[in-house]
Amino acid sequence: MISAGFSSAICTRPIVSFSNTIRGVHNHGRVACLATSMSSTSMTATRDAENELESQKYELLKIIQDTQRGLVTTADQRSIIEEAMVVVESFDAGKEIDLSKLDGTWRLQYTSASDVVILFESAARLPFFQVGQIFQKFECKSESRGGLVRNVIKWSVPRLLEENEGATLIVSARFSCVSARNIYLKFEEIGLQNINISEDLQAVIAPAILPRSFLSLQILQFIRSFKAQVPVTSPERRSVGGLYYLSYLDNNMLLGRAVGGGGVFVFTRTQALTF
Repeated sequence: MISAGFSSAICTRPIVSFSNTIRGVHNHGRVACLATSMSSTSMTATRDAENELESQKYELLKIIQDTQRGLVTTADQRSIIEEAMVVVESFDAGKEIDLSKLDGTWRLQYTSASDVVILFESAARLPFFQVGQIFQKFECKSESRGGLVRNVIKWSVPRLLEENEGATLIVSARFSCVSARNIYLKFEEIGLQNINISEDLQAVIAPAILPRSFLSLQILQFIRSFKAQVPVTSPERRSVGGLYYLSYLDNNMLLGRAVGGGGVFVFTRTQALTF
C-alpha cells in the first residue's frame, strides 16, 4: 500500500509538458537552420565578390594588353585604364599593406610614368637600343615597416649584346612605410651587370675557327662577370627619394601611383629574379 505522504509527493511533482519539449526542439532546429542559411549566404557573397574581383582584374589586363606597356596610348585609352584601375582598387581600399605579400618579384605590364615611357620611346626610335622586361623586386618578407626594392631593367644594343637581355640595369632603394598605403623610397645606388654579348661579338673577340687564346677567353670572362655600382647618395649630397602609393595588392597583382602626378603602374607577380 502506498502511503498518503508518498502519494501526495507523486501528485505534486512538476510535469514537463511534451508539447513544450517539442516546441523547444523545433525552435532550436529553426535557429540552427537560420545560422546555416546565414553562413551559406555569407559564403556565397564572398565567393561572388572574389569572382567579380578576378573579372575586373582580367578586364584591366585586357585593356592594357595592346598598349606596349604604355608606349601606345591615347588620352581616351588612358582614361579607360584609369577607370579600370579605380574599380580594382575599390576592392582593397583602406587595408594596410601586407609586406609579406608585397615581397617578391613583379613584372611591369603598364605605366604612364614619363621617366619610364621615355625609355620605350627611345627604343622605338633608336635602332641601336632595346628595352626588355622591367621588374620591381621587393625584399621585405621579414620586415615590419620597410625593406629593399630593386628596379630592374633589361636592355640591349642589337648585334653587340643579346636581344632584349643583353644587360641589366638595377636601381636600388630603401623604402619605409609612412602610412597604411604610402611608402617612401630612398634611392641608394645604380648598378650595371649581367652583360651578355652577342654571338657576333664573341666571334670577333674569340673566333671559333682559330684557337682561342688565354687573353681572348679572359676578355670574355671579364665582360660576362662585369659589375659596376654607382652610389646615388653621398655625405655631401642629399638622397634622392620619392613617395609611392600602393593602391592595390594581392597575391598576383600590384597597382601603384607615384605621388605628385608621376604616373600609375600595373604589375603582375612573376618568378623570382637572381642577380
